[in-house]
Amino acid sequence: MNRKKWLMILAIVAVVVTFWASGAQEVLTLDYLKTHQQSLQAWIADNTGLAIGGYTLIYILVTALSLPGAAIMTLAGGAFFGNLYGLAAVSVASTIGASIAFLVARFLARDTLREKYAATVARMDRGIEKDGAFYLATLRLVPVFPFFLINIAMGLTGMKLSTYALVSWLAMLPGTFVYVNAGTQLAQIQSTSDIVSADLLLSFALLGLFPLIAKFVVGFIRRRRVYAGWQKPESFDYNLLVIGGGSAGLVSAYIAAAVKAKVALIEQNKMGGDCLNTGCVPSKALIRTARAADTLRHANRYGLESVPVKGSFKNIMERVHRIIATVEPHDSPERYRKLGVDCIAGKASFISPWELEVTYPDGRQERLTARSIVIATGGKPALPPIPGLADMNPLHSDNLWSIEEQPQRLLVLGGGPIGSELAHAFARLGSQVVQVQRGEQILAKEDPDVAEAVQTQFEADGIDVRLNHSAREFRIEDGEKVLICDHHGEQVRIPFDQVLVAVGRSANTDGLGLERIGIEPLPNGAVPVEDDMSVRYPNVFACGDVAGPYQFTHAAAHQAWYAAVNGLFGQFKRFKVDYRVMPWVTFTSPEVARVGLSEAEAREKGIAVEVTRYGLDDLDRAIAESEAYGFIKVLTPPGKDKILGAVVVGAHAGEILAEFTLAMKHNLGLNKILGTIHPYPTWNESAKYAAGEWKRANAPERVLKLLEKLHGWRRGKDTKDPRSLYAPD
Repeated sequence: MNRKKWLMILAIVAVVVTFWASGAQEVLTLDYLKTHQQSLQAWIADNTGLAIGGYTLIYILVTALSLPGAAIMTLAGGAFFGNLYGLAAVSVASTIGASIAFLVARFLARDTLREKYAATVARMDRGIEKDGAFYLATLRLVPVFPFFLINIAMGLTGMKLSTYALVSWLAMLPGTFVYVNAGTQLAQIQSTSDIVSADLLLSFALLGLFPLIAKFVVGFIRRRRVYAGWQKPESFDYNLLVIGGGSAGLVSAYIAAAVKAKVALIEQNKMGGDCLNTGCVPSKALIRTARAADTLRHANRYGLESVPVKGSFKNIMERVHRIIATVEPHDSPERYRKLGVDCIAGKASFISPWELEVTYPDGRQERLTARSIVIATGGKPALPPIPGLADMNPLHSDNLWSIEEQPQRLLVLGGGPIGSELAHAFARLGSQVVQVQRGEQILAKEDPDVAEAVQTQFEADGIDVRLNHSAREFRIEDGEKVLICDHHGEQVRIPFDQVLVAVGRSANTDGLGLERIGIEPLPNGAVPVEDDMSVRYPNVFACGDVAGPYQFTHAAAHQAWYAAVNGLFGQFKRFKVDYRVMPWVTFTSPEVARVGLSEAEAREKGIAVEVTRYGLDDLDRAIAESEAYGFIKVLTPPGKDKILGAVVVGAHAGEILAEFTLAMKHNLGLNKILGTIHPYPTWNESAKYAAGEWKRANAPERVLKLLEKLHGWRRGKDTKDPRSLYAPD
């Protein structure tokens, strides 16, 4: 805590102590007010302006410091200044005093809370930004909530001061008027319970419901407004229509069918989407083949004779397609029809928020209606507008799987997960790979030490990694394909045979007819979604790559649950999507698996963390498998075992990460992992050893010294009673 905060705390303490030491609390009582009413009124009559000013300043001080007596001061306002002037003075003074208390609480404690509980504070701020005014008005209207607690609590949020002051002033007026008006009849009041009766409290409680009712009415009006001009069908063909048969669409349709809703899934290409046909499944099949080639090439690690690896790239790609075909039935129309889903092969476009027009392969068109519609059309590789790129017939994650000849010299444009995975796979299969990355490191979303560990292995496997290289132009020079890059102001020439572009993805929204229903996609093609996954209309939803912000198969499935459930039952209860614990894995060698905060993100957000590190070169199973490299890094609040983030770099990192993900999801700390029995020898023992590293770093040194003395004393080697360590000098 800085000096200014300590000075403010000392000043507040000094004022409060002075208040109590001077006996001022005895003045702010109903008996004192009634006893001295006549003399005070006589003085005020001669000094009205000074009296109102002094009264206002004292009221501000009492409210700002949460001193007792605000209720009596309010009565005094009515008794001495009447309804009009009393109400004006009290309402202004109470608002200013509450605002000062709000600012003091924010100054003293908000930064500390934000450092220690960043995720919680961020979530609280999002709620306050959306509905804070309604909640504040409700609390102000119900006198049973202590106003000083409201001042402090709201000061710890991100609410704007102007909003806080205005809402507080308006919402406190009814209660202020009751007290001020009661003050005009001071002689008849025996206690404050005569003012605030049970019936009046009930009335205020009902009044306090007004903001929530207003919120419902505003929401109702907003929904009516967004549907203005549309004619809702009297009946519907389906409960749910899903556009897109990828991961998000399949899960949405599955959930709807599981709860016996009538659902149709519309897909214009192949069921399974990118993950099955061009993404997760084929890339992991290729990566496995590349790892096998690396194992054979380095068989001497296992006491065998290393052998040169020769193979047919055509055979490798045939294996990839066999694997796709083997997995395909899991996502096939036949399977989903058996589950109760109507699978429709065609292209869908919006006619209204409840109606789609489906164009079949033969040109026939049909219109279908549903109470809710889910957009799950996925994404596609983004091709940057680099001069000459289109003339290179670039490869990308969609068309890569159709080639039959392995590129001899492969240029990989992009250092993200997709580019890094494919660059490493082709290098291990024998291609000469140059990876061009515009930034200072590959895997830009990971910590520098993580990226460095991967890059070290890349270079050991022959990949030429070019950092800080910006692609400027593609050319053909003397029959050779060339990329011209800018590297710190210098022009660099990189020749290649084929280029693989992996610089990100954009969403598939072309042809959906979104403009007909007033939905405007973001620059990357994604549709803007609310926290219930709805898009503009309460009955239109989106999930997966077309919604963002994560472009993972498991993220798409996660979002699909919210889209389907809110689409089917949103009139009764809506669920907000939860991204608190989102893991991901990059399948290079070593693998990189992460969940939660990274060190870089913690620094950027100003979150204090303790970093615990465990080297996998110490793990018995890693040593036995000659894969003793990599590390685990866990982030926790200083001195606490709560997991804020974890990253695993090494073999089987994705599997090891699952334990940390489970712990974070269910608020289990490192002590719980340490206390769990892990079979030996397994890779997951590394999670326990990482927890053990944290425990050693946070061992209670004074207790351990005491135990050392105790054991020595019991052996007779230390004659000093260990209890003397706590004896006064």
